[in-house]
Amino acid sequence: MYWLRNPKFIKKLYSAAIWENPNVEEQPTVYLSFDDGPHPIITTFVLDLLDEYNAKATFFFIGKNVVAHPHILSRAIAEGHRVGNHSHQHLNGWKTENDLYIKDVLRAEQFIPSKLFRPPYGKINKMQAYCLNELGFQLVMWSLLSGDFDQSISPQRCLENVILHMKPNDIIVFHDSEKARKNLEYVLPLVLKHCQLKGWQMKALPKNFK
Repeated sequence: MYWLRNPKFIKKLYSAAIWENPNVEEQPTVYLSFDDGPHPIITTFVLDLLDEYNAKATFFFIGKNVVAHPHILSRAIAEGHRVGNHSHQHLNGWKTENDLYIKDVLRAEQFIPSKLFRPPYGKINKMQAYCLNELGFQLVMWSLLSGDFDQSISPQRCLENVILHMKPNDIIVFHDSEKARKNLEYVLPLVLKHCQLKGWQMKALPKNFK
């Protein structure tokens, strides 16, 4: 079970986290983000498509995947996208001892030059969040979940998850992973076209997010 939009009580649990851009831009803007890469085929597909639409995004990369494909991280940065830390081993914070969790995030930081952090599965306890904040990390969550990772839904349903709920200032989560590939390859081009037709900008997270 997952929510496309997190209820208010969840946001209150992590009140220091970024859930959407609090600053309204002059032109309507959405913030696309991608978790779980880099993947040699899927992340490359995403980067090529973003370039076609002159769109920027934020990639929350897994450290061990960056070790395997460092050239993709370099390409994302060179093309004006932002990168963030998604841990090294994709650990579930609710099932991981605090010390091990923090060490895993710091290990990923050796390969990912960013203080943006998104917890895998969105699962992190308050002590882990506090410790990472003390270490200078900015916790970034999301306001709209595409559900592309859900292999039980059709690509058309995944598209509806985004198109029918998306609004300016949203931080939207996709996944550049094998699990999400079927849905992502169908949905992402249509979402980009939808935003373009509406005149919405597609940007990476602002620089004032650390």
